[in-house]
Amino acid sequence: MGKKLYVGNLPFSATQDSLEKTFGEYGEVNSVNLIKDRDTGQSKGFAFVEMTRDGEADKAIHELDGTIMDEREIKVNLAKQPRQGGGQSHRNRS
Repeated sequence: MGKKLYVGNLPFSATQDSLEKTFGEYGEVNSVNLIKDRDTGQSKGFAFVEMTRDGEADKAIHELDGTIMDEREIKVNLAKQPRQGGGQSHRNRS
């Protein structure tokens, strides 16, 4: 099924390629989304990495969370799922 991981506290030197290589050591990476500032194009210091297999994602979390990348201690955990719904209930009124 695969899992999406949140990777935080990234150094500004991190790139999509470097993250794909790092996480690729633990399994197949589906996608890397390095979040950048819309105006400057500079990294905001976090990314989302989607891995193909749950076990490989779990191993990447266990092995990489708290490790040092370019003098910064990165955080790696499961990405939180966006909330569904919210707001007012919309029912068909006949």
